[in-house]
Amino acid sequence: MTTNPYLDSGSCFIGEDGGRELPPADRSDVQPQYVHHLAPKPPPEISPSIPKRKGVKQRCVRFTVVAVICLLLLTLITGILLAYYFSSPCVHGRQCGDGSCVWESQWCDGVKDCPAGQDEASCVRLHGSSFLLQVYWTQGKNWRSVCSQGWSEQQGRASCQDVGYSRGTYFKSGHQQTDADDGFLILKTDLNPESPIMHQLVLSKTCPNNSVVTLHCTDCGRGVNSSRASGVQQASPGAWPWQVSLRVGGSHRCGGAVISPYWILTAAHCVAWTSGAADWLVYAGVVRPSDTLFNPAYTVSRIITHEGFNSITHSNDIALMRLSKPLHITASSDIGAVCLPNVGVYVSAPQKGWITEFSRTVNTGAPHLMEAQVSLVDAANCNRSVSYNGRITQDMLCATEADEGINMCHTDSGGPMVSLKDGVWWLIGDNIWGEHCNEQNRPRVYGSVTYFLDWIYHQMKKHQDG
Repeated sequence: MTTNPYLDSGSCFIGEDGGRELPPADRSDVQPQYVHHLAPKPPPEISPSIPKRKGVKQRCVRFTVVAVICLLLLTLITGILLAYYFSSPCVHGRQCGDGSCVWESQWCDGVKDCPAGQDEASCVRLHGSSFLLQVYWTQGKNWRSVCSQGWSEQQGRASCQDVGYSRGTYFKSGHQQTDADDGFLILKTDLNPESPIMHQLVLSKTCPNNSVVTLHCTDCGRGVNSSRASGVQQASPGAWPWQVSLRVGGSHRCGGAVISPYWILTAAHCVAWTSGAADWLVYAGVVRPSDTLFNPAYTVSRIITHEGFNSITHSNDIALMRLSKPLHITASSDIGAVCLPNVGVYVSAPQKGWITEFSRTVNTGAPHLMEAQVSLVDAANCNRSVSYNGRITQDMLCATEADEGINMCHTDSGGPMVSLKDGVWWLIGDNIWGEHCNEQNRPRVYGSVTYFLDWIYHQMKKHQDG
């Protein structure tokens, strides 16, 4: 038996796997032995330039894809911005109304930049029951009161002309005290009185005694001599001095309201189908048929019907008549003007008002001026399915006779609805629709003068000279 010289003859033991486990050898006795190892097959040589070219190519492809995507996104965003810009040409300005626009700084600067002058059409206004004069200040984009220091009747006439009234109808300027946290507009020391009112004013943080200008461009809204009895009754002479009779061929056609010595407000459907202004005569201060014998007839030089008038829906049912010569209005006469509702004068349901119209009496068959008190009806109630079922739009008002069971259902269109507030009579509506007023839940419908206020002033200003 050959003995393995590499095995220690010392003690040994059997391991759990049935094999013999040798004790650890003394490392000092171990001699280095040569062990033959099979060298693994070397991997094939790969040129280092091949993966480098491949990586560069992949990076170029990824870069190209990202660049194309970014370019497409940029093109899409540019297209959206250009589409928005061309669809809204006044992104950085204000629209004139004919498709063109001007810069914000050009609005209310005293120079007409819009073709039709819309940028200077509504820059001066009267506010509230005190007729406070306010001017739009472009730099602050707000309305500011005008300090009364240095104010004269000359500035008053010029301001009324900027509102829309003729210089010849100017009534008076006044003043009142008010607070203005954002400052006032005050007359320049070196002003040119012939220049537009916007060029005569400069911003000021203070105003002596906080006294600001009030402006009455025409004498309007003075007291009414009505008995104000309940129900429908004949009006007394001078009770409603703004009421006029509009006649064609000697016959009464419609009612109207005097808003200045030159201007009459009525319904568009009254005048839309007539041949021209020369066919009309206007009688003021009449309540009975015989009154036309003692009052002059006024001729009409121009009729302006709202461009959006719809005879089917009655939307925009409003028109203006300009007289060839002004009405003679004095405090002692039976002729006067009713006030247009200033900005800040709110009249809403269930506030009371009065309507007047020429109706034929049973005895004579001739038209007499009748009066009745009405109450405004909320638009939501007027638009119920049992009433007008959504036909009442924002340019309309509804009103019903204050006394239940009493109605004045005649077809005298264009007649005024007025309301007394803060001691002033305001024109709040013109009669446009009442053919169903005998039916339950069918109030009478009026055009909202407040809604049309800008349109009215714009037309008056545009046609100041006839």
